[in-house]
Amino acid sequence: MSSGQRKEAFMKFGIRGRHVELTEAVLTHVESRVRFALSRFGPRIRQIAVKLTDLNGPRGGFDKQCRVTATLSPSGKVMVEGTDAYLHNAIDIASDRLDRSVTRELERRRER
Repeated sequence: MSSGQRKEAFMKFGIRGRHVELTEAVLTHVESRVRFALSRFGPRIRQIAVKLTDLNGPRGGFDKQCRVTATLSPSGKVMVEGTDAYLHNAIDIASDRLDRSVTRELERRRER
């Protein structure tokens, strides 16, 4: 992705990891999935914060979590989580939930 493409959708995009190695492949997957999920909302999204966590460490199990918080413009936040044994699946689950949750929140605002 060129830097011009990175500017278009969000003011800020942050990714943090806790007990998870943030490889280039993981970072690219997170950014592409979340940006795709929110691309239709454009300037209504101010900031995205992603936290990737290995909840159980080396013990295994359904323990990879992706938590995404979207800060909306002019105010408000939407937070979703996805958990799976595989980090990429947890990212996909959270991205799908984020799309639906932001859609719902923006529809609620329109109704008011």
